[in-house]
Amino acid sequence: MRPAPAITPPVLIIVRRGESPRKCTIRPLRGSLGITFLAYPLRSRPDLARHLLLTPDAPPLTPDDAHRPLLLLDASWRHAQAMLRAVQPVEARSIPPGWQTAYPRSAKTHTDPPAGLATIEALYAALCTLGHRHDHLLDSYPWRDTFLTLNLPLLPPP
Repeated sequence: MRPAPAITPPVLIIVRRGESPRKCTIRPLRGSLGITFLAYPLRSRPDLARHLLLTPDAPPLTPDDAHRPLLLLDASWRHAQAMLRAVQPVEARSIPPGWQTAYPRSAKTHTDPPAGLATIEALYAALCTLGHRHDHLLDSYPWRDTFLTLNLPLLPPP
């Protein structure tokens, strides 16, 4: 079996301590080439000068951004705001319109953004937008087939 290709551009994922491991969609990617994980709260602030933060309320990501490393915050939507303050200032981009989540939402105390994707979905959609389709990223995602079916018109050729 061939090893999975390195992810490009590089990706930094900051994961909130205390998130449920069984709900975490991104955890299976630990150890993947091109993906670095840091725990939040951060012990020290990483250099984020070139990174693009993926967030729903920013200008859309375009292929012109392909040379910039990506930054993702992995937490429930409720905790993401506090994490956001810890990485500011950082330039942000959103996933282009049309991508749909397959993750079953069950928030009872807050509302999830309508265009909000699970972390693994956001990473996959961002990389597809940048011209890099990495289907192996979804290998451990339980809603993989549903996500791919929902977003078929947006997928670049394999």
